[in-house]
Amino acid sequence: MSESTGPIAAPTSAGNPLLQAWTTPFETPPFTEIAPEHFLPAFEQAFADHAAEIAAITNDPTEPDFANTVTALERSGKLLNRVAAVFYDLVSAHSNPALLEIDKDVSLRMARHWNPIMMNAVLFGRIAALHDKRAELTLTSEERRLLERTYTRFHRSGAGLDDAAKKRMAEINERLAQLGTDFSHHLLGDEQDWFMEIGEGDYDGLPDSFVAAAKAAAEERGLPGRAVVTLSRSSVEPFLKMSSRRDLREKAYRAFIARGDNGNANDNNALIGEILGLREESAKLLGYPTFAAYRLEDSMAKTPEAVRGLLERVWKPARARAMADRDALQELVTEEGGNFKLAPWDWRFYAEKLRQRRANFDDAAIKPYLSLDNMIAAAFDTATRLFGVTFAERKDVPVWHPDVRVWEVKDEGGAHRGLFYGDYYARPSKRSGAWMTSLRDQQKLDGAVAPLIINVCNFSKGADGEPSLLSPDDARTLFHEFGHGLHGMMSDVTYPSLSGTSVFTDFVELPSQLYEHWQERPEVLQRFARHYQTGEPLPDDLLQRFIAARKFNQGFATVEFVSSALLDLEFHTQPAASVGDIRDFERRELDKIGMPEEIALRHRPTQFGHIFSGDHYASGYYSYMWSEVMDADAFGAFEEAGDIFDPKVAKRLRDDIYASGGSRDPEEAYIAFRGRPPEPDALLRRRGLLETPEAA
Repeated sequence: MSESTGPIAAPTSAGNPLLQAWTTPFETPPFTEIAPEHFLPAFEQAFADHAAEIAAITNDPTEPDFANTVTALERSGKLLNRVAAVFYDLVSAHSNPALLEIDKDVSLRMARHWNPIMMNAVLFGRIAALHDKRAELTLTSEERRLLERTYTRFHRSGAGLDDAAKKRMAEINERLAQLGTDFSHHLLGDEQDWFMEIGEGDYDGLPDSFVAAAKAAAEERGLPGRAVVTLSRSSVEPFLKMSSRRDLREKAYRAFIARGDNGNANDNNALIGEILGLREESAKLLGYPTFAAYRLEDSMAKTPEAVRGLLERVWKPARARAMADRDALQELVTEEGGNFKLAPWDWRFYAEKLRQRRANFDDAAIKPYLSLDNMIAAAFDTATRLFGVTFAERKDVPVWHPDVRVWEVKDEGGAHRGLFYGDYYARPSKRSGAWMTSLRDQQKLDGAVAPLIINVCNFSKGADGEPSLLSPDDARTLFHEFGHGLHGMMSDVTYPSLSGTSVFTDFVELPSQLYEHWQERPEVLQRFARHYQTGEPLPDDLLQRFIAARKFNQGFATVEFVSSALLDLEFHTQPAASVGDIRDFERRELDKIGMPEEIALRHRPTQFGHIFSGDHYASGYYSYMWSEVMDADAFGAFEEAGDIFDPKVAKRLRDDIYASGGSRDPEEAYIAFRGRPPEPDALLRRRGLLETPEAA
């Protein structure tokens, strides 16, 4: 299989690796040769090339047809895609001050480049003419889907507006690009600036694995021989769960929820207000009453009412469970002689104690069996057993940081399918969270192009040569992101715009969340959960206790997520002018839904990068739960077959979900796999929320 992405424009800047043919294995980016100063010249060349390609399509004197318009658009922008993929990978996963400065410039230039393309009336006229007579055209099902998606994308970008409205829309897009970049940089700044040093007297309750990770984090920050808690979720949450020091838990918790809300140069409050106002204005220019109405029209959910219906259906039993758990935790505090009211920085600590009592299980007991290497091997083996793909590590592929690992992915017959990059450890140069992205997407437009897929996580690194040990949540995150990765790697479409994860936001989480199910299955854990020191398999009694404990604290987990999703929806359905002070709005909305004061939002507004660092999940944070309805139901197909690796079910999963990318309507794709629409109560069953709180 060829990995060529097709012809790239001749370089105009000698010595710029971004503008030269890549002679690396599989034509991968030569990261060791790329410096920040290479990016702006490369972007300038890429913008010029792409603009010329678009002009040629727009000014084509022949009557528009699928080949000279839609296919030509798909072929355009190769250099821009290549440069942008490398740039944004580095900005997110291994940034530095020079890159962040360039990012501010590039975000504005990117908006100024795309605005005249997406609002080009002549180009849109060619697309619309084809769309109007689509029933008469002889097109494959994928070509029909591409035409529909291309028309929709241009229409929703304002290509049909009058000149005055287009001008204003362009101004809005430029400003939103700047604001989203600023929001992201502010959040990274607060995360980089804060850490809490802990000494031996502060280790009460902390397992050796956490202390080792805290020492590794200090080393990463140039503090050898010391130990620090950072604002990475993989550092803060275990600390809140295990530290016996209530004063330090409070300090870490308050810093964590205050990111972007400290009244300093990184404060995001004013940015949020401006973002909301501009989004609302853009939606109204396009004829929608709210930004949520605009955004959700092009989704599986279709309307804000449908989203609210799902979230409220889940909220009621989740809140009831959380309140019952809160009372049990308060009793535990009192029983231990604690003369204080349960606070948010206490919940995880006492929930862990309660779980140990009720299920005789705690995360610290299983972590020694969940080494990072073994969980990577488990994720790979699951993919092999489901889809026949294999993974072989490559040491000859350039990477952006020494910790990054690369594997070649091959099909069952040994044919090259792509490369998978794993960047697993937290570091100051990386933004928080976990994500999947790509350096190159699969396509077959001009010969087979193999994808270059990336998973980025923020796991704590073991110190002194010790392996990284994952919590059950970390292991689930690894499988989740690898599920996204498989969506990119297993893609089998012709057109790049429909490749891999190019699907509706409320469908894109299905392949990732579905893949999580295998991580917690005995068939997987019995093989790969082995003690990092002795190699002994996970004891059966501990495995059974882990399985029994999975539904514990689901009231908390569901409440912290659904409250964030509801807040996202309210931000984008209520008039922006009525939002006012962001903290007051947050408080009003949480009071309205009866948010337990002992539980914090999973993402407070000023750190809610999903919806404010860009608009990909704006009005769309609910998508994880919408997809969970499908993933909980979808795994049932394997359970009903009596084999979680059933070949027939796995083939349908590969063909209808993972390989089809955006080439099919998602509802149609799901029904093709499952034989029917999803059964909504599967989600509540999976989370253990159908039972009464007392029965849990």
